[in-house]
Amino acid sequence: EKKPVFEEVEIRPLSHRALLSYLEERGIAPAIAKQHCKEIHFRLYGKRYFAIGYGNRCGGFELRNRFFKGCIPPKDFSSFRQGSSRCHLYEGFMDWLSALTLGIGNEEDSLVLNSVANVGKAVKHLDGYGRIDCFLDRDDAGRRTLEVLKGHYGGRVCDRSAFYDGCKDLNEY
Repeated sequence: EKKPVFEEVEIRPLSHRALLSYLEERGIAPAIAKQHCKEIHFRLYGKRYFAIGYGNRCGGFELRNRFFKGCIPPKDFSSFRQGSSRCHLYEGFMDWLSALTLGIGNEEDSLVLNSVANVGKAVKHLDGYGRIDCFLDRDDAGRRTLEVLKGHYGGRVCDRSAFYDGCKDLNEY
């Protein structure tokens, strides 16, 4: 299986109307997305594309548009420290942007896994928190991730998925 090769990557401020419309359709305030995301233009398999880009701690980008979901490597988690004793943990950046739009966690530190596969990498970065509020998907992968975190941190881990009961994730809510 051939891995995608991203070429001619260009990073711009987020401004393309199609991308901003896509965010609005998903309930995310464009002003918030503009603060935290970029517009990434790239060539993939010989074709030109553009997408919303959300950076991770190792310089990679999560990419989303109406028709594409991918990642410019390296794949890693993203974190935002504000000096809080509480951390809000999200599975993906659309959930984190949704939380900011809803006014959830604006005062607390945040960690976005960008994939539940990154939970092992993220664990050591959660050590200093007195409480870890988890806004994970309401599916098997989200539940397994929550159990991994509870195995490491016990009662400091709080499942916040009841907030969006009846929905798959915070963004759907």
